[in-house]
Amino acid sequence: GLCLLVLRLFIGLHVFLVSCALPDSVLRRFIVRVMCSVLGLFVRQSDPRLRDASVRVYIANHVTQFDHNVINLLTSCNTPALNGAPGFICWSRGFMELGVAGSRAELVDSLKLYSSHRANPPLLLFPEEAATNGRAGLLRFSSWPFSILDVVQPVALQVQRPLVTVSVADSSWITELLWTFFVPFTVYQVRWMPSVPRRAEEPSEEFALRVQELLAMELGVVSTRLTAADRTEHMKRLRHTSPLPFAPGGQPLAARPRVPSSLAGAAPEEVRIAAMAQRVKEVLPHVPLEVIRIDLAQTSCVDTTIANLLEGRVPFFPESEDPGTGLPAQSTSQAAAASGIHDSVAVPSSKPATKQFAKSPVERHLSLQERKRALYDYARR
Repeated sequence: GLCLLVLRLFIGLHVFLVSCALPDSVLRRFIVRVMCSVLGLFVRQSDPRLRDASVRVYIANHVTQFDHNVINLLTSCNTPALNGAPGFICWSRGFMELGVAGSRAELVDSLKLYSSHRANPPLLLFPEEAATNGRAGLLRFSSWPFSILDVVQPVALQVQRPLVTVSVADSSWITELLWTFFVPFTVYQVRWMPSVPRRAEEPSEEFALRVQELLAMELGVVSTRLTAADRTEHMKRLRHTSPLPFAPGGQPLAARPRVPSSLAGAAPEEVRIAAMAQRVKEVLPHVPLEVIRIDLAQTSCVDTTIANLLEGRVPFFPESEDPGTGLPAQSTSQAAAASGIHDSVAVPSSKPATKQFAKSPVERHLSLQERKRALYDYARR
């Protein structure tokens, strides 16, 4: 594996030198594409005749840090550098430097001026503004790429790679490049879609949403309303709520879920689902345990199951929080369930109550984290 990595790094250097030495032409793209095949980068395109030569703006979903390089192997296009300092690294990665470090309005004006010159190659833009794995859904498209011209052409991009995931959150482009050289092959599938014109008096936001829906249908994923800023905030929370190494295995002793005695001899998967179900039950006590287990068997993630229950994607009938009272947990939840909305949590009338002061520092730390999460949920609702 190490020898293969060194060999591909050597070939990759030659690819870079060839791409810099030769002018932009069909011959250059063919040579670079063949050399990329030796590196294990295979590019396939379906219906190349659908590519409209008159379109000046291509809109693509963002999967890896090298999407613009791959599409540039098929047709001449430029992607402006939005993040990172300009210089040799920016140029070597294939980005176009505009010299604009101001607002998005200045960027749009500069790109309009660039597109007005017919001799310039078309623009390739990624409205998601952040790379995802491309398997679950599309991030919400920003509206500024759709303010440049009134006609855009969507490009559906799918990437497959054995053994290793295609895109990892918070990983640098250098790490992704090394993994690309290390794995046996990476297949990029590019599908050209018909060009989409702007409707009469259609705002840029609605234009972006319409193109996002078309791309999501072509890729077979969900068109979400989560933005790149939401993704960044989620990664920050994951970093700040990472488990502390208080116990072997990297998980605090007090944070380890308690497994019911009835599952002592069960399979490891059932024990894991039961432990996660207890954690979800502590957060949402009015949700039936069986509903939680069914959803956890599909998601295998506590946070995803909680989000599904809170956002109403999993219908259920709430049960009482205190088994001895027999009273419903939330009257609002019952009303929502009766009307078919299936809201899982009612708006609380007061802030979460604090717990007793624990004696152990580990328990005090965990209690603080739980109260912080409860306050976040309260503020969000």
